[in-house]
Amino acid sequence: MMQILKFSDANFAAEFRRIEQRAEAVPAEIETTVKAIIADVRQRGDQALFEYTAKFDRLELSAATLEVSAEEIDQALASVSAESLNALQLAAERIADYHAKQKQETWLSTDENDILVGQMVRPLDRVGIYVPGGKAAYPSSVLMNAVPARVAGVEEVIMVVPMPGGEVNPHVLAAARIAGVDRIFKLGGAQAVAALAYGTETIPRVDKITGPGNIYVATAKQLVFGQVDIDMIAGPSEILVINDGSGNAAHIAADLLSQAEHDELASSVLVTSCDEMALAVQAEVEAQLKQLSRETIARQSIDNYGAIILAQDLDEAIAFSNRIAPEHLELAVDNPFAILPQIRHAGAIFMGHHTPEAAGDYLAGPNHTLPTGGTARFFSPLSLDDFVKKSSIVSFSENGLKRLGKEIVHIAELEGLEAHAKSVSIRLKK
Repeated sequence: MMQILKFSDANFAAEFRRIEQRAEAVPAEIETTVKAIIADVRQRGDQALFEYTAKFDRLELSAATLEVSAEEIDQALASVSAESLNALQLAAERIADYHAKQKQETWLSTDENDILVGQMVRPLDRVGIYVPGGKAAYPSSVLMNAVPARVAGVEEVIMVVPMPGGEVNPHVLAAARIAGVDRIFKLGGAQAVAALAYGTETIPRVDKITGPGNIYVATAKQLVFGQVDIDMIAGPSEILVINDGSGNAAHIAADLLSQAEHDELASSVLVTSCDEMALAVQAEVEAQLKQLSRETIARQSIDNYGAIILAQDLDEAIAFSNRIAPEHLELAVDNPFAILPQIRHAGAIFMGHHTPEAAGDYLAGPNHTLPTGGTARFFSPLSLDDFVKKSSIVSFSENGLKRLGKEIVHIAELEGLEAHAKSVSIRLKK
């Protein structure tokens, strides 16, 4: 049963530290394995990919079958219901509309008549998105990664998805077609990340890798960072619900379980100022757990990393939330906009009793790729900014350089960089 804690409990700090630290450091043996896979793919290219895919995914591939064909995508689309296609199309449109509002344009400042500065905004040339595969159906991951890239103007979007035994969920391929993915490869694991980062005979090298994966994928992304950009290193999912005693306990319990069913390491926490609500949610969680097809996973998550915390008031609950910086934050209170200004750190904020976190996962429009493990203190959700790069623009006229040249030379000489200073002073001579 979901534990109930108080901030004043003697064991509270230790107990919550255990929850926060549930995602332990990557075991040394996993990092060693991933490093070896990356090195092998760099050296042997496609042949290494074929061997790893046969070993881990029980799928024999060749240069001719590595890429998903247009016919295979057409077959997948034909097996997807019109209702599903309409829902995916609606989601794609809402995601595109939201991310289009984030777009920044190249700008130039003419505040000074002899010096011009500005910023040039350009999309990345090619990005790779990783999508979990097999029987798992994560078309939303396809849309959340590919649609913003397309809105940003990325020239080519490459997708990798593991297909154990040749099996892939048709909704994933349908989402890829809707999102405008250019090429799809039947690859997964650390080997797929290495192929995207370094390129092989068949897999084109990308500029950035985004998308979720298991610990091997996350470790590989971390190791290739610098060779390519990555979105973030995501940890186990988490939700924090702040409640003032208002609302429906069954709704709150359902929201907590929506994260618990992700995996055994997911964390679901309610902070409420109402004792009665705490007990009601505890009972509802237990009742609803028995109705879930993923009960075993959700129960382990709730038993090990779930908690209901009793706060003295909303101020105490908010202060705790700001310290935790949760991935998903639900403000299940009567007037969420009144306390929104006090929220400093959260990946995504869901306002009021009629905004379940699942709405943001699929159809609201904002991206569901969010910072976890407290990194919302300094990371933001995946956005259009992740698919563009910015270059500074500087243009001095002769008069502009004469006006500021003396100070430029002075600072260069302060740093002992004689050639820097001379590159300016030589232009100032009559």
